[in-house]
Parts: sequence; C-alpha cells; structure tokens
Amino acid sequence: MIKKITDGIHWTGKTDWEIRTFHGEEYSTHRGSSYNSYIVEDEKTVLIDTVWKPFGKEFVHQLRKGGYLEKIDFVIANHAEIDHSGALPELMREIPDVPVYCTKNGVKSLTGHYHQDWNFIPVKTGDRLNLGKNEIIFIEAPMLHWPDSMFSYLSGSNILFSNDAFGQHYATEHLFNDLVDQAELFQEAVKYYANILTPFSPLVLKKIDELIGLGVPVDMICPSHGVIWRKNPMQIVEQYQKWADNYAENQITLLYDTMWNGTSRLAEAIAEGIRQRRPDITVKLFNLSHSDKNDVITEVFRSKGILVGSPTINRGILTAVAGMMEEIRGLQFKNKSAAAFGTYGWSGESVHRIEDLLKNAGFTVVQEGIKVTWNPDENALSQGRDFGRRFAEAL
Repeated sequence: MIKKITDGIHWTGKTDWEIRTFHGEEYSTHRGSSYNSYIVEDEKTVLIDTVWKPFGKEFVHQLRKGGYLEKIDFVIANHAEIDHSGALPELMREIPDVPVYCTKNGVKSLTGHYHQDWNFIPVKTGDRLNLGKNEIIFIEAPMLHWPDSMFSYLSGSNILFSNDAFGQHYATEHLFNDLVDQAELFQEAVKYYANILTPFSPLVLKKIDELIGLGVPVDMICPSHGVIWRKNPMQIVEQYQKWADNYAENQITLLYDTMWNGTSRLAEAIAEGIRQRRPDITVKLFNLSHSDKNDVITEVFRSKGILVGSPTINRGILTAVAGMMEEIRGLQFKNKSAAAFGTYGWSGESVHRIEDLLKNAGFTVVQEGIKVTWNPDENALSQGRDFGRRFAEAL
C-alpha cells in the first residue's frame, strides 16, 4: 500500500510483520520490521531506495498500480545492502535506462551484489540533483553503517532521507513517530543503535556535527526501517549524540551460563552484594543460554559495568559465553568496567579466560575474578556477595 507523507511525497515500502530475525539469524526482530522506500514527485520524479528482494515483484506491481513506474526519472540508492536494494533487479528490468544515483562505493557494492551494468551516476557530498522546484543534496555517510552509505536531503520540504541511520526494526501500521507507542519505539531504537551502530560511534558524532554544520532545516527524517520522525525530528539526532558518546546508565549487568546451577547461584550472590552496597544501581542478570543475544547486548550498551561468568569446561568456557564475548568484542564498547566469575571442579581456567576476553574487548577489568569449587556453599556465596560489594565500590 502506498501512503502519503506530505504533498508530492509518498511511502512506497513494505511492512514485514512476520520477520523475526535479520542479517540472517544475527539480529532478533521481535516486533517485525519495515523496508522504507519513497517517491518524490516534482517536475521530475525520483524513487529513493527499494525493498528486500522477496518483496520485489510486489514492490514493482505497487509502483505500477499507483501510476509511478513510468514516471520515475531517477533512482537513488542510499545504501546497497539488499534489504534496501533487493528489488532493484526487478525494477530495473522495467526501467533499464533510468540513472541510479549512489556513492562510488555504492557502485562497487551494487555491482557485486547483482552483476548488472546499470546506468550508475556516482555522487559525493554536496552534489545536487535538480527535480524542478526542489533539489536533492547528497551527503556521504561512510560506515554508517557500510562504506557506501549516504543521506539524501530534499530542499523545500526539508526532509532528510537517512537510510539506516535513525531507524528501528519496528513494524507498525502508522508511518509517524508521534502515532506509535513511545516505549516500544525507543526500545527498538536503542536496540538498533546498540547492536548495529555502536562500533561507528565516533563517525556518528562526526556526521551529526557535519549535518548540523550545514545549517539546513530538518522538518522530517525518513529512515529506511521503522517510523518516520515528523514530530520534533531532531530528538532522535540528539539521542544518537548521547548514545554515541560512551553511553552508560546507572546499571550493572551480569552475563553467565551454568551447568549445574553453581555459576547461577554465584551470580545471584554477586548481584545481592551489589544491591547491598549500591541500592541505587539497577542490576540485571541474564543466563545467556536462555536469553536473546541482541536484547542482552542492548543491556550491556546501557551498563557502566558488566560481570561475566562461566564454569570451566575442557579448560575453557561454555559456548554461550564465548559467543557473547565475540559479539561484544566486535561492538567495541568504550569506558565500561568489568570482572569475571565462575565455578570449577578441578582445573578452573574459565575466570582467567574470561578476563582475557574482557580486556581484548576493551573493558577495564577492575578487580581479580572470583572462582569457587563445585556447587557454592554458604562460605562461597558469602565471598560472592563480598565480590559484588567490592565491584559496586569500584565503579
């Protein structure tokens, strides 16, 4: 269904209510997602981005039914990732000579995906596309979050088409931010930032400064997933500035896996000690074998300190903990404290292994880890509570 945004501008995307994982199986989408595509009509008509490949035929049919397909003078590919460009082969079979505007890296990526020699027009920051009364101004945004990414700004209407920046994996029948549940919206927005954009936070700050420095009014932000920001659109830009600046709330998160509940009991004792010393701190515990990894990563993002635990197995750690540590390493969190804990029967390498992984991931290990043998007795649990108290003091 094509939906009107404002005069001469329509949403031509797809709301995907059913999708539950994204990037293969890497990102959980509990609330679905959307693939946002936009038509801008002026003296010339431009299509900005498309949709994911499984919806390509539906997308082209929708454009034809709406009377837009034959009118398209230009196609803009803000980002070549296939959730945004997947319908291009289906579309370009119908309009093969229409120019496709993208960055130089976009040409490489689109050609690599589809092996087609379309009429590519490479653009860079400051280049303009005249539509008649208004124009599109291109703004490169490399590594937000791919090398080819860019924004497109529509003068006159003062709309920023931001692609993956400022988006959310969030399916809703409503187009606009002021019409949806605000708790859901910001839960999905922070999860999106934490899991996708965290490694690029310095670039986020730089690009926002560049955008603000342009001095252009922004009356609406149209991302490629989730809702359009029309009410106070700069609120999400301001939130990105906070998230990109070594963000942390007054929270400690414990991550662990357990075999016979010894490590989980130790985790609960440590959490009790934290609460005893710092009742103002929010404490959350996650058994990694039973928890959604992207939700856990979001809580790590929100935390100023984490504790990671595992029993020793085969002189190492349980796979759920190892996998989470690899996810965390890649996200390059900054200015967060950490410590390790675990149980063991006869060798006890897990704590030292976790400490090495934490340091390699950029965390500051603020105290020597705690490890106890077998199933913790009351003395061991008391040591755990003391360990938690000392960790709370160290933050």
